[in-house]
Amino acid sequence: MHFSSIADAFPSALNRLYQAREDALRRGQPIVDLVSGNVNKAGIYYPQEVLAEALVQALRASRVYDPDSFGQIAARQAISGYYRQAGVNLPFEQMVLTPGSSVSYLYCFKLLADSGDEILCPSPSYPLFETIAKLCQIRPTAYRLVESEGWKIDLDYLESQITTRTRAIVVISPHNPTGAVADDDELQGLAEIAARHQLPIVADEVFGEFLFGLHRLPRAAQTDAPLVFTLNGFSKMLALPGIKLGWLAVSGKPSFVKKSIRALEMISDTFLPVSEPVQFAVPELLNSGQSFLTSYRSWVSQCRDLAVKALSSCRNLALVAPSGGFYLTARWVGSERDEEQWIIELLSEHGVLVHPGYFYDIPETHLVMNFVQEHGALKQALRRLAEFLGRDVL
Repeated sequence: MHFSSIADAFPSALNRLYQAREDALRRGQPIVDLVSGNVNKAGIYYPQEVLAEALVQALRASRVYDPDSFGQIAARQAISGYYRQAGVNLPFEQMVLTPGSSVSYLYCFKLLADSGDEILCPSPSYPLFETIAKLCQIRPTAYRLVESEGWKIDLDYLESQITTRTRAIVVISPHNPTGAVADDDELQGLAEIAARHQLPIVADEVFGEFLFGLHRLPRAAQTDAPLVFTLNGFSKMLALPGIKLGWLAVSGKPSFVKKSIRALEMISDTFLPVSEPVQFAVPELLNSGQSFLTSYRSWVSQCRDLAVKALSSCRNLALVAPSGGFYLTARWVGSERDEEQWIIELLSEHGVLVHPGYFYDIPETHLVMNFVQEHGALKQALRRLAEFLGRDVL
């Protein structure tokens, strides 16, 4: 039986950490999962009555199937209005709906790169890029975020990594997994590099509603970059991962935008992957979700504060406190340890699942965790983690 090279590119067995997790579950050991970004599992839900009514109305509106390659106009207009309220001009005509950011990345990579080309991605890196890159038969190459400088972008190093095969620069802000938020100077520096080399920027803002100590999100779309693809969706923003609604908005030099939109129309029209009722529900979900979003942001901020307080008190950890998002990354500064074994011991002995830094291409010994959890469960997990690290907190 013949399979493509893609079929052979993916692992056929669980890694050691997830094998240990399966073993623990078979033993009946309770596990606190500080990895998953699914806030529904942490007890956070979009108001169910509002959701139900919006979907009922949307079902009526979509009873005659009449798709739009870009996505229903009413949905795109509502999303454009969301940006307009934040002072960002992203016209609905320059927007394509997708089932989420993973598909948005796939569209961008297929639009911008041919087999063997390169896409510059931040390091630490989210494993998603490697998988999508394999599917697109392109190569993700890394530029550095500098931990000692609060995970800032190393712009000089980034530019040194550009080759004749580089086709785009990905920026994630707030960043997963460090929680860093790129500031205006970083993004303008990135835009200048993009202009010098005529490269588009793919700007992932899926955690953009969750900022700590910042009054606004700096955006690549508000720089002088020649071409920007802004990605977002409802999964994190409105705690609606199962709705599967995302988008990418195109901005920049008009000729580049026009060519991008023309090609994206054909890519999207090939699949028409977004549920029609979901599209018709977008205006109501955005409009009625604002009060929920306010309380949701507050809840996430409290989670972040609990985690930062606990981990900052652990003598063998160094933490750059996250400025946004759901994740943080902490560095082990005690005596040398085997990173993977250390994380497996935490799981086996204390029932707490976090990720080792090497999952994200982070050098030295780090742990990566999601802090968006029900507060009681989070406090319990942090106590166990602190006990494992040798100091009682909380």
